[in-house]
Amino acid sequence: METTLHRQLKAEFCEPGSRIEVKLGKYRIDVVSGKRLIEIQRSSLSSIRDKTSKLLKAGYTVDVVKPLVVRKRLIKLDKKGGTEVDRRWSPLRGNMLDLFDELIYFTRVFPHPNLTLIAPMIQIEEIRYPGHGRRRRKRGEDFIVQDRQILELEDACFFRTVQDLQSLLPDSLPKVFDTKQLSEALSVPRHQAQKIAYVMRKTGAAIEIGKQGNSVLCRLANRRESKKALAKKKPTKRPSFEFLNAEMDPTAGSLELPGSP
Repeated sequence: METTLHRQLKAEFCEPGSRIEVKLGKYRIDVVSGKRLIEIQRSSLSSIRDKTSKLLKAGYTVDVVKPLVVRKRLIKLDKKGGTEVDRRWSPLRGNMLDLFDELIYFTRVFPHPNLTLIAPMIQIEEIRYPGHGRRRRKRGEDFIVQDRQILELEDACFFRTVQDLQSLLPDSLPKVFDTKQLSEALSVPRHQAQKIAYVMRKTGAAIEIGKQGNSVLCRLANRRESKKALAKKKPTKRPSFEFLNAEMDPTAGSLELPGSP
């Protein structure tokens, strides 16, 4: 079921003249704004990895909106649709580096000449009630989320190239670095730095140049290297927008995505 949060984000990125929930082949596009396909993804990016990849190969321009929760207020109900029994702020805080946790599952897609990854920072309210949900085993603190909604929409960052990813790293990072140095420069645990380094290598933002003991040594890719890599992904197909006409005509048949079997 669509959450209030998802509807709020669709409204935020829906410009005048845009279309919402448009069918394209076997897919449904959240927002079509001009010739841009906009996908809102609150859950893992892995869920839309293949979909995004196929749309890009078909020549479409795709914006993927991946909100990052910086603060969450928890509203606890006694039952589904029941009475509020507790209200508190979660002690956990998020930041822009959380994007790397998601990009682990998206490195085969990002970067791409026709792709923009948009990461708005949001404060949300999550309404939950006691329940087992789909978990196989019950736990003492089991709950089911009834709804989520945005309390505050903060600044959004736009990522189109590996240089945009590199901008999240501090200037104090050595030209050649390992995950220990990355951890110290970002003031994050070593395991988090390892995830960040993995994403940087797989997206081409960083290049592995050797090892020192058991540590992998990397350097940041320069603009010439990243442009060359990005040029190889330039789509050769021209996208068709006939699906917009089919959506307006209820008697028209469903269109297949170019390249679909």
